[in-house]
Amino acid sequence: MCGITGFWKQPGASEQALTQWMWPSELVPGAIEPLPEFTDPHLWPDVTSDVEGMMYLDLVTYLSEDILTKVDRASMAVSLEAQVPFLDHRLVDFAWRLPQDFKIHRGQGKRILRSILTRYVPPRLFERPKMGFDVPLGEWLRGPLRPWAEELLDPTELREQGIFNPTPIRQKWMEHLRGQRDRATQLWSVLMFQVWWQKWM
Repeated sequence: MCGITGFWKQPGASEQALTQWMWPSELVPGAIEPLPEFTDPHLWPDVTSDVEGMMYLDLVTYLSEDILTKVDRASMAVSLEAQVPFLDHRLVDFAWRLPQDFKIHRGQGKRILRSILTRYVPPRLFERPKMGFDVPLGEWLRGPLRPWAEELLDPTELREQGIFNPTPIRQKWMEHLRGQRDRATQLWSVLMFQVWWQKWM
C-alpha cells in the first residue's frame, strides 16, 4: 500500500474536505468531531497519485453524503425512481482502472464521455462551463432574508443558548454583509440549526 500523497497528509485536510467550517471546534467550544475513515493511515486506499486520492475522497464523501442524498430525497419526495447508471459497480471498477490520461487529458476531464458525445450531440451543448442548481442564497441573506438571519445570529442569543461561539459566526456574518466573502453556506448550517432549536427545544 503506497498510501495517499500530498494533500491528504496536510494538517486540516480532512476539515477542508468535509466541513464548511475550517475549525469546527472554534464554532462549538469543547466539541470533538469524529474523524472520517480516511484520516486513519491504515484505512487509506492504494492510490498512486493525488488525482486518485481526490477521486476516492469524492466517492466516499461528496458523492454518497451529498449529491446522491439530494437526488434520493428529491426523487422520493415525488415518488420518482431515479437511476444512476454511471454508478454501476462494474462501470466504476472499469473507470477506476483506466490510465489517468483517459480521465484527465491536457487539463480536461471526462475524456471518454466527451469523445462519445461528439458522435451524437453538438459540442456547443457540452463544451461549456457547468451550470449548477444553486439558489442565490448569498444575495437572499444580504437582502430579503437579512432580518430573519440577524435575529437567529444575534450574539447575545447565541451566548445565552450556550452551544455556539458567537465570535466566529458574527465575523463571518459581517464579512458576508460587507461583500468581502460569500459565507452563505457556512452561515446556513448555523441558521438551520437555530431554526430547529427554536422549534423543538
